[in-house]
Amino acid sequence: MANQKKTAFQLILLFGLVSLFGDIVYEGARSVNGPYLKTLGANAVIVGVVAGIAEFLGYAIRLASGYFADKTKAYWLFTFLGYGMLVSVPLLSLAGIWQVAVIFIVMERLGKALRSPARDTILSQATKQVGTGFGFAIAEVLDQVGAISGPLIFTVLFVLLGKGDRGVGDYQQGYALLWIPLVLVMLCVYLAWRRVPDPQVLERSIVKSRETDKLSRVFWIYTFFTFVTTLGFANFALIGYHFKVTRVLTDAQIPLFYALAMGVDAVAALAIGKAYDIFKTRRNNEKSGLTTLIVIPVLSLFIPAFVFSTKFSLCLAGAVIWGIVMGCHETIMRSAIADLAPLEKRGTGYGIFNTAYGLAIFIGSALVGLLYENSLPAVILISIFIEIAAIPVFFVLRKEAAK
Repeated sequence: MANQKKTAFQLILLFGLVSLFGDIVYEGARSVNGPYLKTLGANAVIVGVVAGIAEFLGYAIRLASGYFADKTKAYWLFTFLGYGMLVSVPLLSLAGIWQVAVIFIVMERLGKALRSPARDTILSQATKQVGTGFGFAIAEVLDQVGAISGPLIFTVLFVLLGKGDRGVGDYQQGYALLWIPLVLVMLCVYLAWRRVPDPQVLERSIVKSRETDKLSRVFWIYTFFTFVTTLGFANFALIGYHFKVTRVLTDAQIPLFYALAMGVDAVAALAIGKAYDIFKTRRNNEKSGLTTLIVIPVLSLFIPAFVFSTKFSLCLAGAVIWGIVMGCHETIMRSAIADLAPLEKRGTGYGIFNTAYGLAIFIGSALVGLLYENSLPAVILISIFIEIAAIPVFFVLRKEAAK
């Protein structure tokens, strides 16, 4: 048992390194994709729709990849293929028009769609040995080290290039630097596979039997709650676009703010992940950790008014809160699936969950992008209203989970 716990912890750390280097690649790019598309000639509607479509496809396809990962048990194959598609990010350095850039941005999200259900299933099997909330939190902290480092690459580069607005060539220099962490991503995935080629044994030694192999009513209510609360959550591509258009931040400050949000995300992930496990332990109920989800709609209420303002201090506060909510999204939302979906349906569960999540991001991002050009107050009010609507859904979820 002690040896398996050690093996599980090593696997979690290796996946943390995979996420660290992977985030340097794609979070570095995501911190500037909005301004980059603006520099290439795209408007707010294009940025919003592209961000929404990319996120939606990146999540919707997880329904199929999760299902087939479960059917074939080829979790490692899907993981390797998905991370391999990160090659599309440094290829953004070759994009000269926004249409080509869009193809690469969508490709990156498709790669994430292929790998995520399989990777999260493997990771969930390891976290059963150390606590699902804590295990996902450790992976998320390392993930956020990369999420901070990636945007800082662009910040440092832009500072070194001197004052003034950054042009297409400046952004492309930053994208080209991401070839290095891409190689490290693939090396870490290989090492993780070599260390634990069959991760299912880590969970089977803990969970001896299972009541059902079907997805529960709590799972479906939880998925609906995720959809509603994510619908009103602002995409950073649009936030970054707003920062550039209003000039409330410089080109170098935009990725710096994203890095700050990712740092807050890491701290919040540890705290909320530990709280998630504490609720489960104290009440001796795998579903009790869902109580921590209330922080997501409550904190999300403040984000739109802050990040879409023209005051530096409010934008700063908005970035911090955005980071806290992202920490909750990446930790307890993923942990919950590990506790709500049986092992045989785990990949499918992650696929369904992520499809709902992606659909919400697509609708929300497209709506915000369309409204942004006509009425910024409408963007703020609608986003707040959606988060308020998520609160009663939470209480229905909590009641069902207590049964």
